Amino acid sequence: MLSPITIDGRKISAEHPPYVIAEMSANHNGQLASALNIIRAAKDCGADAVKLQTYTPDTITLKSEKADFQISEGLWAGKTLYELYKEAHLPFEWHKPLFDYAKHLGITIFSTPFDTTAVDLLESLNAPAYKIASFEAVDIPLIRYVAKTGKPLIISTGMASLEEIREAVDAARSSGCNELVLLKCVSAYPAPPADYNLSSLRKLSEEFNAIVGLSDHTISNTTAIAAVALGAAVIEKHFTLDRNGGGPDDSFSIEPEELSALCLDSKETQKALGNQELVTQASESGNLQFRRSLYYTKDLKPGDLITENSIKSVRPGFGLPPKHFDTLIGSVVTKSVSKHCPVRWNEFYSAPSEISGPEA
Repeated sequence: MLSPITIDGRKISAEHPPYVIAEMSANHNGQLASALNIIRAAKDCGADAVKLQTYTPDTITLKSEKADFQISEGLWAGKTLYELYKEAHLPFEWHKPLFDYAKHLGITIFSTPFDTTAVDLLESLNAPAYKIASFEAVDIPLIRYVAKTGKPLIISTGMASLEEIREAVDAARSSGCNELVLLKCVSAYPAPPADYNLSSLRKLSEEFNAIVGLSDHTISNTTAIAAVALGAAVIEKHFTLDRNGGGPDDSFSIEPEELSALCLDSKETQKALGNQELVTQASESGNLQFRRSLYYTKDLKPGDLITENSIKSVRPGFGLPPKHFDTLIGSVVTKSVSKHCPVRWNEFYSAPSEISGPEA
């Protein structure tokens, strides 16, 4: 069993309720008020944390019209990378009011930094954890810089080979990261559920001795709930107030009603996993009386034989268990018994030698 990590006082492991992260991404759509409203909504929906992305267009790409920097297909086709990130970025000067507001509401806030200046800004705000995006999982210098903060680190593994994941994990741990989470991710927007290969979650955990979770880009909660059942301790979903808001990430994000359902359903799923004990639960013990048992179907007097027509397996469960039906056939009753009454051991000359146990 892996030791839990702790973010902002909240323990995170497969043995704890899933840690649900509402990813704001670009869903603020360039409005500080929208960013504040997303934080409020995430809190109201029951999310454990809201996550930002910290970059400027100049810290994430180059202002170039060359073919390498053109987006030719997908949601953002027709834009250059610089144009996309200029539209989508969350200004550095917004971070402090957003952190202050989250603290006021009592919801954890942290971010994905995309360069060292972003890490420095987030450190000045005392960010409690960091996330490395899938596209930056190959940026070993950035991972090392983040890991040196000593904060818990979450790394998404979309597109990464096993060797690339190993390099990222080694870089994090060798640079001071002692609390690590790896997120299974498919870097498509939206992502087809069939591409998630959730059965690999256990392998990911065992291969790197790390807590695992899911960065879910599907447009429903089904994949996330299934991941929890397979051991995911962290669930991250893009979150928007309006899927039709027109922003870069709105169309593949979940809305408040869906986030509320995710927070509730994922935690219920983890709770339902329980343990491997096969026992009667307290919630069902009151229904034991309604199981099947043996009852008399006719009146009998002392000395009468039990035949197949004398007793029957029926509900409720106050008589002997039905497993004794064949053994009782041919037995002789020692007292008068009435039909529709439960069959009990003390009504025969003697219980067969191979049968033992308390009276029903």
